[in-house]
Amino acid sequence: VLILLVIFIYDTKNKKNRYDTLITISKNVNNPDDIKEILESLVDRKSPTDYRRSGVITIGVGVGLFLFDKFGLGTDVISGVGLLILAIGVGQIIAGYLYPIESEEINKAVEEFEKK
Repeated sequence: VLILLVIFIYDTKNKKNRYDTLITISKNVNNPDDIKEILESLVDRKSPTDYRRSGVITIGVGVGLFLFDKFGLGTDVISGVGLLILAIGVGQIIAGYLYPIESEEINKAVEEFEKK
């Protein structure tokens, strides 16, 4: 709970400083087009999710749980959960290759399909 509180306070301070800076800049700039440019540059752009990367991470977690259970605990419950998580990671990697995120990858996939 303390970690969440620290993150929330930091995020709030960061946003407040950003808006204070924006107000200061807008007071000093007379051209509305410049203000619009500055506003557009401050917008956080989210990058698309790379399912291949998250799939590799998920597979690592699944393998870790499986090995932890086989060599550490000796029960079959955690190893089953590890195998389930590993299968989810494999599915994410397959989804990453079926639905590429980069335009170059999309073009490459279309060209390969057209060759067939």
